[in-house]
Amino acid sequence: MQCNICTIDLSPIDQAINRGKSQLRKFSIKIPAFKLEPRIIFCEKVVKQTVEPPAESRTRTMGKNGKKQRNQNQNHRNRKDASYYLQDDQQQQQQTYTLTQSPNLSDQEPESDDQNPSGDDDDTLIPSKFSLYQQSVQSPKGDISYLQMFFLTYVGGRAPLHLQEDFCGTALLSTEWLRSDSRRTAIGLDLDVEALDWCMENNVNKIGTDLSSRIFLYHGNVLQPQEAKLVKSNVQNVMRNITLEENENENENEDVSEYVTSSEPLPSRDIVCAFNYSCCCLHSRHELVSYFKNALQALSKKGGIFVMDLYGGTSSECELKMQRKFPNFTYTWEQAGFDIVQRKTRISLHYTLHKHQKKKLRHAFSYSWRLWSLPEIKDCMEEAGFRSVHFWIRQMPDSENIKSIHGFGDGKDIKYEEVTSFQQQDSWNAYIVGIS
Repeated sequence: MQCNICTIDLSPIDQAINRGKSQLRKFSIKIPAFKLEPRIIFCEKVVKQTVEPPAESRTRTMGKNGKKQRNQNQNHRNRKDASYYLQDDQQQQQQTYTLTQSPNLSDQEPESDDQNPSGDDDDTLIPSKFSLYQQSVQSPKGDISYLQMFFLTYVGGRAPLHLQEDFCGTALLSTEWLRSDSRRTAIGLDLDVEALDWCMENNVNKIGTDLSSRIFLYHGNVLQPQEAKLVKSNVQNVMRNITLEENENENENEDVSEYVTSSEPLPSRDIVCAFNYSCCCLHSRHELVSYFKNALQALSKKGGIFVMDLYGGTSSECELKMQRKFPNFTYTWEQAGFDIVQRKTRISLHYTLHKHQKKKLRHAFSYSWRLWSLPEIKDCMEEAGFRSVHFWIRQMPDSENIKSIHGFGDGKDIKYEEVTSFQQQDSWNAYIVGIS
């Protein structure tokens, strides 16, 4: 046989094929009834002859591997982006900062329990634990409305423009802060670099250049803010050479591939906040006073406020487990036993996905907290130098009545009120406002 284009004699190839078939017959090996239809591929006079088996023979040889491959291809076509699991009005919502954070409360319990006994893999993307956290725990619009009201009530004279969110986690509050005024800036500070990286990828990089150029995320300890490093952003021309505080002792040998060090201080802040009960991560009075001093120093000399939140009540000093049911998952808050001497407890947040064969993300977030009292917080703030301290409290539904609720439940409509005294209840939440 000869190629009509390249004038190359293909007979040696045919002869080699025939010799191979003869050798196989000598050893009594059965030869499949292939249909010998040579396929010629021309590429710069290089001739390649291939022999293909019939379609039905190819199908029979696939076996289990072929079935698995078809299933994988089908799963790939059905795969949805993680944003599919976010509700349209819930792409908001405790951060992950803690000085003594542990991924698991118990080594005997896995962080993720697979409830799929069949063993079949579900390739559909599982939502990130940070995405689940934002939906189940945080309400940035509500927090911002109170922050603005507190500032205008106790400072006034100007609109609050510059926010610092300590223990920011994924900085959802900071990104939401920027939306209402083009003059606003936001600073986020957190010790968990994984949460900050997720924020850059999923929050900051998706809000547009105008907004992302006005947010500054720092990786560091709130007790040592002068050593914090600015996390790199795609908007390098704006964020380069900016630091949370001037740092004269930078390590020249430190790898700066992940961070941008700073040389110029940022504008003083109108508001500094620490939400999601993050101050409970600080276990000693010395740490608490030290942190309050850092927050006070960051505030504008023209006047500013520091705002934190706290929870309490009789139910906060015992074992407790509560659930909230959302469209695509169930969120569980679990509080272990309470040490009345050290006033410490351990908190775990679990998630059960309604899809993915009811897959469980146990101990997605775990914390060791000291539950401070309101008088202790006030004394520490005054010692740190705040002129005055104010309490805004709202009573929450009894824990016995809300062991399992849908979404944020009826408690979201209860308003905070400023108080100078408050009788103990089963459960309450408080904003604590310090005035510089």
